[in-house]
Amino acid sequence: MSVAATLPPAADVRADFPGMVTGDGAPWHYLDTAATAQKPQAVIDAMTRALGVDYATVHRGVYGRSAQMTLGYEAARRRVAEFIGAKGEDEVVFVRGATEAINLVAASWGMAQIGEGDRIVLSMLEHHSNIVPWQMVAERTGAQIDVCPLTEDGRIDLGALEAMMTPRTRLVALAHVSNVLGSVLDARAAADIAHSVGAKLLLDGCQAAPRMALDMAALGCDFYALSGHKLYGPTGIGVLWAREEILDAMPPWQGGGAMIDRVTFEKTTYAPPPQRFEAGTPIITEAIALHAAIDYVAALGPDRLFAHEAGLARQLRDELRALNSVTLFGPEESAGIVSFAIEGVHPHDLGTILDEENVAIRAGHHCAQPLMDHLGVPATARASFGLYCDENDIAALLRGIERTQRIFG
Repeated sequence: MSVAATLPPAADVRADFPGMVTGDGAPWHYLDTAATAQKPQAVIDAMTRALGVDYATVHRGVYGRSAQMTLGYEAARRRVAEFIGAKGEDEVVFVRGATEAINLVAASWGMAQIGEGDRIVLSMLEHHSNIVPWQMVAERTGAQIDVCPLTEDGRIDLGALEAMMTPRTRLVALAHVSNVLGSVLDARAAADIAHSVGAKLLLDGCQAAPRMALDMAALGCDFYALSGHKLYGPTGIGVLWAREEILDAMPPWQGGGAMIDRVTFEKTTYAPPPQRFEAGTPIITEAIALHAAIDYVAALGPDRLFAHEAGLARQLRDELRALNSVTLFGPEESAGIVSFAIEGVHPHDLGTILDEENVAIRAGHHCAQPLMDHLGVPATARASFGLYCDENDIAALLRGIERTQRIFG
């Protein structure tokens, strides 16, 4: 039975995405959603309205439009909280992206709670954004970084993780879904392991949030970071979720307007979370557009989207396995992401030829150079599916690969 017959019909939603055609109106086979998702018209319209007839600043204005924009901005925060299963909206901090969310945790919580001789645990498959901030903390505090290995099929090895825990472990920071391999972490098991020694768990949810139903209580983590532009929303906005009691104890990261209670030259007192961590004019229009993106995804159903994209990934892996000289990376069951290499063909060359066929993939190290070293390759080709993808995109990719093999054969 075909993927399209068992999962949401992508053709029905593809028309909602004006970017899914080329300049001459031909179909564009976009297989780079793990890098950034295309935007539905509903998000574009929400952003346009927010930048146009609805535009005003928030929180400070006493005039009507400002009050309305404030309501819209805070409604977006409530919508995010509902979407991720947060206890309340005060646990949701708007940031510029997941990178900033992780840096906020590192600079505020990390610098206050991690000291010399403490341990920070990462995994071999982490994105640079979940490595470099913790290296900076370790350099400044004298903490040590431990690296959890992977299972043979490219999953974070939870048995090894458990064996690495010590009384000095303060933080475990892991990808909920790998941006290279598509492997899905058993987040609850990871949380139980971290909490067994009193450590906190941070999850990089960039690839999970667009593909999976989220429930912070069920996951059991302490921090969760996600990016708006991967969730079919705009660039320039992301979300940090943290437990209320943790946010309450965290010092401010940046200073300025909006994050204060009262300012004098002698002393400044700070606003409670989340405002404490949102210095300056907020990310107003982006938050409103993110609200629209979440509504769009929620209406289709995250569980159905996961099944749709995982099914396409499974089909692509089966097709690639039948081709000569193709190496597949990662587990058989992945969250809509397939990384591979073709013998004798650099991924960049493959990407260039595919572009001539109106097929867009990602080629490179995917901001995961330690993982590339582990896999023994300088780069991989990566096809990543979105809710608008279907079997036609797989067929176009395979035609492009066959053409590439003829050229380099």
